[in-house]
Amino acid sequence: MCWSPSAIRYGGVCGSDLHYWRHGGVGDFLLREPMVLGHEVVGTVAAGPLAGTAVAVHPATPCGVCPECRDGRRNVCRDTRYLGSAARMPHVQGGFAAEIVVPVEQVRPLPDGLEPRRAALAEPLAVALHAVRRAGPVAGRHLLVTGAGPIGCLVVAAAKAAGAAHVTVTDLLPTALGHARTAGADTLVRADDPAHPGWPSEVDVAVEASGVAAGLDTCLRLVRRGGVVVQLGMLPPGRSPFAGNLVVTREIELRGAFRFDTEFDDALALLASQDAFDGLISAVVPVREAESAFALAADRERSCKVLLDFGAV
Repeated sequence: MCWSPSAIRYGGVCGSDLHYWRHGGVGDFLLREPMVLGHEVVGTVAAGPLAGTAVAVHPATPCGVCPECRDGRRNVCRDTRYLGSAARMPHVQGGFAAEIVVPVEQVRPLPDGLEPRRAALAEPLAVALHAVRRAGPVAGRHLLVTGAGPIGCLVVAAAKAAGAAHVTVTDLLPTALGHARTAGADTLVRADDPAHPGWPSEVDVAVEASGVAAGLDTCLRLVRRGGVVVQLGMLPPGRSPFAGNLVVTREIELRGAFRFDTEFDDALALLASQDAFDGLISAVVPVREAESAFALAADRERSCKVLLDFGAV
Protein backbone atom coordinates (compact mmCIF):
# COMPACT_ATOMS: atom_id res chain seq x y z
CA MET A 1 0.00 0.00 0.00
CA CYS A 2 1.38 3.41 -1.01
CA TRP A 3 0.78 6.45 1.16
CA SER A 4 0.20 10.04 0.10
CA PRO A 5 0.82 13.13 2.28
CA SER A 6 -1.69 15.90 1.70
CA ALA A 7 -1.70 19.49 2.94
CA ILE A 8 -5.26 20.20 4.05
CA ARG A 9 -6.98 23.36 2.79
CA TYR A 10 -10.66 22.98 3.78
CA GLY A 11 -12.48 20.74 6.20
CA GLY A 12 -16.24 20.56 6.58
CA VAL A 13 -17.71 20.45 10.09
CA CYS A 14 -20.02 17.43 10.11
CA GLY A 15 -22.89 16.63 12.46
CA SER A 16 -20.84 13.72 13.80
CA ASP A 17 -17.98 16.12 14.61
CA LEU A 18 -20.48 18.21 16.56
CA HIS A 19 -21.72 15.14 18.44
CA TYR A 20 -18.18 14.17 19.43
CA TRP A 21 -17.50 17.77 20.46
CA ARG A 22 -20.66 18.23 22.53
CA HIS A 23 -21.52 14.72 23.74
CA GLY A 24 -18.37 12.63 23.48
CA GLY A 25 -19.85 10.19 20.99
CA VAL A 26 -21.98 9.51 17.94
CA GLY A 27 -24.65 6.86 18.39
CA ASP A 28 -22.82 3.86 19.80
CA PHE A 29 -19.36 5.23 18.88
CA LEU A 30 -18.00 6.70 22.14
CA LEU A 31 -14.73 8.52 22.69
CA ARG A 32 -12.32 6.49 24.80
CA GLU A 33 -9.15 8.42 24.03
CA PRO A 34 -8.17 11.80 22.52
CA MET A 35 -9.06 12.02 18.83
CA VAL A 36 -8.56 14.58 16.07
CA LEU A 37 -11.89 15.24 14.33
CA GLY A 38 -12.66 15.73 10.65
CA HIS A 39 -13.41 13.55 7.65
CA GLU A 40 -14.69 16.04 5.02
CA VAL A 41 -11.31 17.28 3.81
CA VAL A 42 -9.69 18.56 0.63
CA GLY A 43 -6.19 19.80 0.02
CA THR A 44 -3.08 19.50 -2.10
CA VAL A 45 -0.72 16.54 -2.46
CA ALA A 46 2.48 17.55 -0.69
CA ALA A 47 4.96 15.07 -2.18
CA GLY A 48 5.37 12.36 -4.79
CA PRO A 49 4.25 12.11 -8.43
CA LEU A 50 1.02 14.04 -7.75
CA ALA A 51 2.69 16.83 -5.78
CA GLY A 52 0.75 20.07 -6.17
CA THR A 53 -2.45 18.36 -7.32
CA ALA A 54 -5.69 19.54 -5.70
CA VAL A 55 -7.46 16.50 -4.24
CA ALA A 56 -10.35 15.34 -2.11
CA VAL A 57 -9.77 12.57 0.41
CA HIS A 58 -12.07 9.54 0.61
CA PRO A 59 -12.13 8.99 4.39
CA ALA A 60 -12.63 5.20 4.44
CA THR A 61 -10.03 2.43 4.33
CA PRO A 62 -12.01 -0.84 4.18
CA CYS A 63 -10.20 -4.06 4.99
CA GLY A 64 -11.00 -5.69 1.64
CA VAL A 65 -11.23 -9.23 3.05
CA CYS A 66 -14.30 -9.38 5.33
CA PRO A 67 -17.59 -10.87 4.05
CA GLU A 68 -19.06 -7.41 3.49
CA CYS A 69 -16.10 -6.22 1.43
CA ARG A 70 -16.14 -9.40 -0.64
CA ASP A 71 -19.86 -8.85 -1.21
CA GLY A 72 -19.28 -5.37 -2.61
CA ARG A 73 -20.55 -3.53 0.48
CA ARG A 74 -17.35 -1.95 1.64
CA ASN A 75 -19.22 0.91 3.35
CA VAL A 76 -20.28 -1.54 6.09
CA CYS A 77 -16.87 -3.23 6.34
CA ARG A 78 -16.55 -4.71 9.83
CA ASP A 79 -12.89 -3.66 10.12
CA THR A 80 -12.78 -0.35 8.27
CA ARG A 81 -10.75 2.69 9.25
CA TYR A 82 -12.56 6.01 8.86
CA LEU A 83 -11.00 9.40 9.43
CA GLY A 84 -12.05 10.96 12.72
CA SER A 85 -14.04 7.96 13.96
CA ALA A 86 -14.22 6.37 17.41
CA ALA A 87 -15.82 3.20 16.05
CA ARG A 88 -12.64 1.24 16.72
CA MET A 89 -9.86 1.27 19.28
CA PRO A 90 -7.41 2.87 18.95
CA HIS A 91 -9.51 5.57 17.29
CA VAL A 92 -8.73 6.72 13.76
CA GLN A 93 -7.36 10.24 13.88
CA GLY A 94 -9.16 12.72 11.64
CA GLY A 95 -8.29 15.21 8.95
CA PHE A 96 -8.49 18.51 10.84
CA ALA A 97 -4.73 18.96 10.66
CA ALA A 98 -2.23 20.91 8.62
CA GLU A 99 -1.13 17.71 6.87
CA ILE A 100 -2.34 14.12 6.86
CA VAL A 101 -1.04 10.92 5.29
CA VAL A 102 -3.53 8.49 3.75
CA PRO A 103 -3.38 5.50 1.39
CA VAL A 104 -2.96 6.75 -2.17
CA GLU A 105 -6.15 4.89 -3.13
CA GLN A 106 -8.11 7.38 -1.03
CA VAL A 107 -6.81 10.44 -2.88
CA ARG A 108 -9.03 11.78 -5.67
CA PRO A 109 -7.77 14.55 -8.00
CA LEU A 110 -10.49 17.17 -8.39
CA PRO A 111 -12.34 17.22 -11.73
CA ASP A 112 -11.62 20.15 -14.02
CA GLY A 113 -13.46 23.26 -12.90
CA LEU A 114 -14.16 22.07 -9.36
CA GLU A 115 -12.74 24.46 -6.78
CA PRO A 116 -11.51 22.98 -3.46
CA ARG A 117 -14.06 25.04 -1.48
CA ARG A 118 -17.03 23.34 -3.13
CA ALA A 119 -15.20 20.00 -3.27
CA ALA A 120 -15.30 19.95 0.53
CA LEU A 121 -18.95 18.91 0.15
CA ALA A 122 -17.97 15.65 -1.56
CA GLU A 123 -18.09 13.47 1.54
CA PRO A 124 -21.56 14.52 2.79
CA LEU A 125 -22.91 14.52 -0.77
CA ALA A 126 -21.63 10.95 -1.18
CA VAL A 127 -23.58 10.02 1.97
CA ALA A 128 -26.69 11.54 0.41
CA LEU A 129 -26.14 9.80 -2.93
CA HIS A 130 -25.79 6.46 -1.16
CA ALA A 131 -29.03 7.04 0.78
CA VAL A 132 -30.92 7.84 -2.42
CA ARG A 133 -29.55 4.71 -4.08
CA ARG A 134 -30.60 2.64 -1.08
CA ALA A 135 -34.13 3.90 -1.76
CA GLY A 136 -34.15 2.33 -5.22
CA PRO A 137 -35.40 4.07 -8.35
CA VAL A 138 -36.69 7.57 -7.54
CA ALA A 139 -37.11 8.97 -11.05
CA GLY A 140 -40.61 10.40 -11.46
CA ARG A 141 -41.49 9.76 -7.82
CA HIS A 142 -42.49 11.86 -4.82
CA LEU A 143 -39.80 11.80 -2.14
CA LEU A 144 -40.10 12.96 1.48
CA VAL A 145 -37.04 14.09 3.44
CA THR A 146 -37.40 14.64 7.19
CA GLY A 147 -34.70 16.96 8.45
CA ALA A 148 -33.18 19.87 6.52
CA GLY A 149 -29.70 19.86 7.97
CA PRO A 150 -26.71 19.71 5.60
CA ILE A 151 -27.22 15.99 4.88
CA GLY A 152 -30.97 16.38 4.38
CA CYS A 153 -30.39 19.25 1.95
CA LEU A 154 -27.85 17.19 0.03
CA VAL A 155 -30.35 14.32 -0.13
CA VAL A 156 -32.68 16.77 -1.86
CA ALA A 157 -29.99 17.61 -4.40
CA ALA A 158 -29.13 13.94 -4.90
CA ALA A 159 -32.77 12.98 -5.38
CA LYS A 160 -33.29 15.75 -7.92
CA ALA A 161 -30.17 14.65 -9.78
CA ALA A 162 -31.63 11.12 -9.86
CA GLY A 163 -34.85 12.40 -11.43
CA ALA A 164 -37.24 12.69 -8.48
CA ALA A 165 -40.38 14.48 -9.67
CA HIS A 166 -41.22 16.15 -6.36
CA VAL A 167 -39.35 16.48 -3.07
CA THR A 168 -41.08 17.50 0.15
CA VAL A 169 -38.90 18.48 3.10
CA THR A 170 -39.91 18.85 6.74
CA ASP A 171 -38.05 20.61 9.54
CA LEU A 172 -38.76 22.67 12.63
CA LEU A 173 -36.73 25.69 11.52
CA PRO A 174 -37.62 28.11 8.72
CA THR A 175 -33.91 28.83 8.13
CA ALA A 176 -33.18 25.16 7.53
CA LEU A 177 -36.14 24.88 5.18
CA GLY A 178 -34.72 27.82 3.26
CA HIS A 179 -31.51 25.85 2.71
CA ALA A 180 -33.60 22.94 1.45
CA ARG A 181 -35.18 25.28 -1.08
CA THR A 182 -31.70 26.25 -2.26
CA ALA A 183 -30.95 22.54 -2.71
CA GLY A 184 -34.01 22.14 -4.96
CA ALA A 185 -36.89 21.15 -2.67
CA ASP A 186 -40.36 21.63 -4.14
CA THR A 187 -42.43 21.79 -0.93
CA LEU A 188 -41.34 22.94 2.52
CA VAL A 189 -43.29 21.93 5.63
CA ARG A 190 -42.98 22.98 9.26
CA ALA A 191 -42.72 19.66 11.07
CA ASP A 192 -44.50 21.06 14.14
CA ASP A 193 -47.50 22.35 12.18
CA PRO A 194 -49.97 19.53 11.52
CA ALA A 195 -52.28 21.95 9.68
CA HIS A 196 -49.61 23.03 7.21
CA PRO A 197 -51.06 22.77 3.68
CA GLY A 198 -47.85 21.27 2.33
CA TRP A 199 -48.22 17.92 4.08
CA PRO A 200 -48.59 15.20 1.41
CA SER A 201 -51.27 12.54 1.75
CA GLU A 202 -48.62 9.97 0.87
CA VAL A 203 -45.22 9.69 -0.80
CA ASP A 204 -43.44 6.97 -2.74
CA VAL A 205 -40.14 7.11 -0.86
CA ALA A 206 -39.06 8.69 2.43
CA VAL A 207 -35.57 9.44 3.72
CA GLU A 208 -35.24 10.13 7.43
CA ALA A 209 -32.33 12.56 7.83
CA SER A 210 -33.05 14.20 11.19
CA GLY A 211 -31.81 11.41 13.43
CA VAL A 212 -34.84 11.55 15.74
CA ALA A 213 -37.52 8.92 16.27
CA ALA A 214 -40.30 11.39 15.45
CA GLY A 215 -38.87 11.80 11.96
CA LEU A 216 -38.87 8.05 11.40
CA ASP A 217 -42.47 7.89 12.61
CA THR A 218 -43.44 10.58 10.09
CA CYS A 219 -41.76 8.67 7.28
CA LEU A 220 -43.52 5.41 8.14
CA ARG A 221 -46.92 7.08 8.34
CA LEU A 222 -46.62 9.00 5.07
CA VAL A 223 -44.95 6.50 2.76
CA ARG A 224 -47.37 4.58 0.56
CA ARG A 225 -48.13 0.90 1.01
CA GLY A 226 -45.21 -1.09 -0.32
CA GLY A 227 -43.03 2.02 -0.23
CA VAL A 228 -39.46 2.42 0.98
CA VAL A 229 -38.19 4.29 4.04
CA VAL A 230 -34.45 4.90 4.35
CA GLN A 231 -33.08 5.64 7.82
CA LEU A 232 -30.09 7.89 7.24
CA GLY A 233 -29.94 10.08 10.35
CA MET A 234 -28.00 8.54 13.22
CA LEU A 235 -30.53 7.80 15.96
CA PRO A 236 -29.59 8.16 19.64
CA PRO A 237 -27.86 5.15 21.23
CA GLY A 238 -30.09 2.45 22.64
CA ARG A 239 -33.65 1.72 21.63
CA SER A 240 -35.80 4.03 19.51
CA PRO A 241 -39.59 3.63 19.34
CA PHE A 242 -41.19 3.49 15.92
CA ALA A 243 -44.47 2.43 14.32
CA GLY A 244 -43.39 -1.15 13.68
CA ASN A 245 -46.88 -2.43 12.94
CA LEU A 246 -47.01 -0.23 9.84
CA VAL A 247 -43.94 -2.00 8.50
CA VAL A 248 -45.96 -5.22 8.66
CA THR A 249 -49.46 -4.18 7.61
CA ARG A 250 -48.31 -1.92 4.78
CA GLU A 251 -45.30 -4.03 3.76
CA ILE A 252 -43.03 -1.01 4.07
CA GLU A 253 -39.37 -1.65 3.39
CA LEU A 254 -37.24 -0.03 6.08
CA ARG A 255 -33.62 0.24 4.98
CA GLY A 256 -30.55 1.67 6.65
CA ALA A 257 -27.99 3.85 4.86
CA PHE A 258 -24.48 4.13 6.28
CA ARG A 259 -21.70 6.19 4.76
CA PHE A 260 -20.87 5.36 1.09
CA ASP A 261 -18.32 3.73 -1.21
CA THR A 262 -17.98 4.53 -4.91
CA GLU A 263 -20.50 7.36 -4.55
CA PHE A 264 -17.58 9.60 -3.54
CA ASP A 265 -16.45 9.83 -7.17
CA ASP A 266 -20.01 10.48 -8.31
CA ALA A 267 -20.27 13.27 -5.75
CA LEU A 268 -17.18 14.99 -7.14
CA ALA A 269 -18.57 14.79 -10.66
CA LEU A 270 -21.92 16.22 -9.58
CA LEU A 271 -20.27 19.04 -7.66
CA ALA A 272 -18.22 19.92 -10.72
CA SER A 273 -21.36 20.22 -12.83
CA GLN A 274 -23.47 22.46 -10.58
CA ASP A 275 -22.57 25.71 -8.83
CA ALA A 276 -25.85 25.74 -6.87
CA PHE A 277 -24.09 23.77 -4.14
CA ASP A 278 -22.17 26.90 -3.19
CA GLY A 279 -25.38 28.24 -1.64
CA LEU A 280 -25.23 25.53 1.05
CA ILE A 281 -21.87 26.73 2.37
CA SER A 282 -22.80 29.24 5.06
CA ALA A 283 -19.32 30.25 6.22
CA VAL A 284 -15.62 29.57 5.79
CA VAL A 285 -13.83 30.14 9.10
CA PRO A 286 -10.04 30.23 9.71
CA VAL A 287 -8.92 27.16 11.64
CA ARG A 288 -7.54 29.39 14.40
CA GLU A 289 -11.20 30.20 15.14
CA ALA A 290 -12.27 26.56 15.19
CA GLU A 291 -14.29 26.89 18.39
CA SER A 292 -16.45 29.65 16.94
CA ALA A 293 -16.79 27.63 13.72
CA PHE A 294 -18.13 24.66 15.68
CA ALA A 295 -20.52 26.92 17.58
CA LEU A 296 -21.77 28.37 14.29
CA ALA A 297 -22.18 24.91 12.73
CA ALA A 298 -24.18 23.81 15.78
CA ASP A 299 -26.56 26.77 15.41
CA ARG A 300 -29.06 25.65 12.76
CA GLU A 301 -30.71 29.08 12.87
CA ARG A 302 -27.54 30.60 11.40
CA SER A 303 -25.85 27.98 9.26
CA CYS A 304 -26.02 25.02 6.93
CA LYS A 305 -22.49 23.81 6.12
CA VAL A 306 -19.49 25.45 7.81
CA LEU A 307 -15.94 24.94 6.53
CA LEU A 308 -12.65 25.30 8.37
CA ASP A 309 -9.98 27.04 6.31
CA PHE A 310 -6.54 25.58 7.04
CA GLY A 311 -4.90 27.96 4.59
CA ALA A 312 -5.95 31.01 6.64
CA VAL A 313 -3.50 30.84 9.51
